[in-house]
Amino acid sequence: MILVTGANGQLGTELRYLLDERNEEYVAVDVAEMDITDAEKVEEVFAQVKPTLVYHCAAYTAVDAAEDEGKELDYAINVTGTENVAKAAAKYGATLVYISTDYVFDGEKPVGQEWEVDDQPDPQTEYGRTKRLGEEAVEKYADKFYIIRTAWVFGNYGKNFVFTMQNLAKNHDTLTVVNDQHGRPTWTRTLAEFMTYLAENQKEFGYYHLSNDATEDTTWYDFAVEILKDTDVVVKPVDSSSFPAKAKRPLNSTMSLKKAKATGFVIPTWQEALQEFYKQDVKK
Repeated sequence: MILVTGANGQLGTELRYLLDERNEEYVAVDVAEMDITDAEKVEEVFAQVKPTLVYHCAAYTAVDAAEDEGKELDYAINVTGTENVAKAAAKYGATLVYISTDYVFDGEKPVGQEWEVDDQPDPQTEYGRTKRLGEEAVEKYADKFYIIRTAWVFGNYGKNFVFTMQNLAKNHDTLTVVNDQHGRPTWTRTLAEFMTYLAENQKEFGYYHLSNDATEDTTWYDFAVEILKDTDVVVKPVDSSSFPAKAKRPLNSTMSLKKAKATGFVIPTWQEALQEFYKQDVKK
């Protein structure tokens, strides 16, 4: 049996629809059904479901709030919660798929270079620190695991950059977007497909990086231009100092896709993914 945590989130919802399309049986839980910070509740659900595969999509992702008012909750969900899930997965012999982030790196690698799966993590934010501790918990407690780091996630089932740009475009003729933060967007559908691909094809356990592919270097500005290319809105590039934030944003979060591609998984470009995303039948 498959168990999906964080089932009502952006990725968890996408994953549920993918599993539904494939007529796969699974149990989906969110905080109401299984608060991952409660070890007893986690044990209770695992004992009932007896999963052989766990897609751990539950996470605290409010990057700025994690620096202050959300700091305790960030740790409870991303560290304690992941530890509880990893221990339970090991106890029941389940394979664990854990979703992590580019924020585990310092983001300072020169533009044009990519983060490799075995590069040394050095998180610069509370969110990045707790996600790295989550990775370490998975390594320590789970016997069979995939850790997939991703970045710039967008999809139909939650707040994300695409919807933000589209909403701003309704009331503005001109938008300014940062052009000194480099990376690659990730469609939740591509990520969900990769998660299931690794597990179902029993690929080598360990760390992977997954975003959509790109033919050239990409910034948030480039992403915004593509999103709004069929509108009359003018998008202007600015540097990060125009948008001060509590949490430091990585200047380079471009991750190497070599290991993911070596599994045989075909990764569409982010432009292709964006076009497919626009066509997606939203089942909210």
